[in-house]
Amino acid sequence: MSEIASDSSQGGDGRVSIDTPAVTDVQRQVERILASAGLKRANRLADFLAYIVEETLEGRQDRIKAYSIGIEVFGRDTAFDPQLDPVVRIEAGRLRRELEYYYLATGRDDPIGVEIPKGGYVPRFFYRAQVARRTESELAPAHGEPAAELSPAGMDWRRWRWIATGAVIACLFALVWAGTRIERAASDVAAGESAQPAILLLPFADLGGGQDIGLRAVAISDELKARLVRFREVTVIAPERPGTPDPAKWPAARYLLDGSVRADDSRVRITARLIDRTSGRILWSDVYDLDPKASDVIALEQDIASRVATAVAQPYGVLFRSAEFARDDRPPAELSDGYQCALKFYEYRKALSAELHAGVRTCLQRSIAATPGNATAWAMLSYAYLDEDRFGYHATPGRPPVERALRAAQRAIQLDPANVRALQAMMTALFFNRQPQEALQYGEQAYRLNPDDTELLGEYGSRLMQAGDHARGMAMMQEALTRNPGATDLYSGLLALGAYLEGDDARALTLIRRADLQNFPIYHFVATLIFARNGLAQDAASSRETFLKMRPAFFTQFDAELDKRNFNAADRAKIAADAATAGFPVAPPRDLRAY
Repeated sequence: MSEIASDSSQGGDGRVSIDTPAVTDVQRQVERILASAGLKRANRLADFLAYIVEETLEGRQDRIKAYSIGIEVFGRDTAFDPQLDPVVRIEAGRLRRELEYYYLATGRDDPIGVEIPKGGYVPRFFYRAQVARRTESELAPAHGEPAAELSPAGMDWRRWRWIATGAVIACLFALVWAGTRIERAASDVAAGESAQPAILLLPFADLGGGQDIGLRAVAISDELKARLVRFREVTVIAPERPGTPDPAKWPAARYLLDGSVRADDSRVRITARLIDRTSGRILWSDVYDLDPKASDVIALEQDIASRVATAVAQPYGVLFRSAEFARDDRPPAELSDGYQCALKFYEYRKALSAELHAGVRTCLQRSIAATPGNATAWAMLSYAYLDEDRFGYHATPGRPPVERALRAAQRAIQLDPANVRALQAMMTALFFNRQPQEALQYGEQAYRLNPDDTELLGEYGSRLMQAGDHARGMAMMQEALTRNPGATDLYSGLLALGAYLEGDDARALTLIRRADLQNFPIYHFVATLIFARNGLAQDAASSRETFLKMRPAFFTQFDAELDKRNFNAADRAKIAADAATAGFPVAPPRDLRAY
């Protein structure tokens, strides 16, 4: 019974073991898991779990190897070679994910946990920590507080430590939350209640040509499912095997994502496509080739799933560029007002114009009043509030914009701790509240949750760059630019600022000319600095004049504007000196050597 070990302290994943679970308790827990819907639909995974648990409880952990599992569970013969036939490794990954899904959905209140640590197949049993939920009274608005804002009347800054801990736990359990979304989505879409576009993800087809093609198809499908559900702006429906699901069972899922895997002697070819089921039109398709002799197959499969998920589900991706969403102002029948606000938010984020800001803020406030549990809408509202301060857009009386932004982001995280947009909003609000270290911690948590989200890559990269980590920040922004051509103006402008700070004037000029953010005031400020650095006096004068018209009071509080953006001393001195040289009403630092 050595494998049924206890922990003496609480780990970073929220787990705590205070005693060794009894064998009978473990057996009852495993029976509950095996009776769950996910394991009932996957007979091989149920057999896999039952086998390794029985062997462990009987003290035969040393027999739990890929070879014995292949023979005892998957019916391979004695010539089975786990290096040539990866069935055990692939199915173990699926079983780990099923267990994660189970514990946040059906088994969220179960006292005993079961997991299969990576690197082996021997299960581990432990008592689970029970995390108390905050009561509704703690989250209720204070007297006189608008319904669309979070209270209490005063911000209790001691809670930030609690929130940060919760966000770390959220990162570790991202896939668990994802699994819950899949389970809930199936019933919601079947009932025609989808509030956002629904994608029906079908298993990739095995077109033959190699011994393990079927396993590759399963692995890529599962990896893609896990990545897609991290995007909160879409709903993912993923029918379980066996057999080929009938798409007619999900009529409200407007989009279908499927693919195939086939091989010959020189390559493995994976195709993927997204279809609008209403019109039958193929909205997107791509082809990926793998070397069948490659050693790191898992990394290659993960890369393909990442590229497909990014292309399809990211903000400004294929769904957001679809003519069905952009053709006119009438929303598609199956989309809620909340999702229409999300579309308007990303339209605003591309242009960053004052003209769009007030309408987006009002739309989000109205949406939250109707559906206060929408974490993504709270995160977007946090940005709308913050932009009243950092861009000077349509400030409203009452609480300071940054405080309202922090409250909205906090509410979003409380509603959905694994929501990347919520963590991103908290990062940005904290950053402009002059808390860069705390902000970047939230950015890193969000990045670990969903490194495929190019909206996050661009935003987090820009914060790293402004805080002085130019190399990593620019690398992230460049990746966002490469993977997301739908938002090139914003990312090009951010990269232009980074190149300018790095002293790469030629690249900064190329990038700032590529960006088209004419309605965004800060664009013209950065453009002025870059044009002046490249000796383009006329262009610099034109951009300077435009900026001063858009933000006439900017230089009356120039130090405060630099403070809130957390530039390091050297970057701050460079900006101040170049602003003075470019003709802005600012005095340069007296002694640049001090920096």
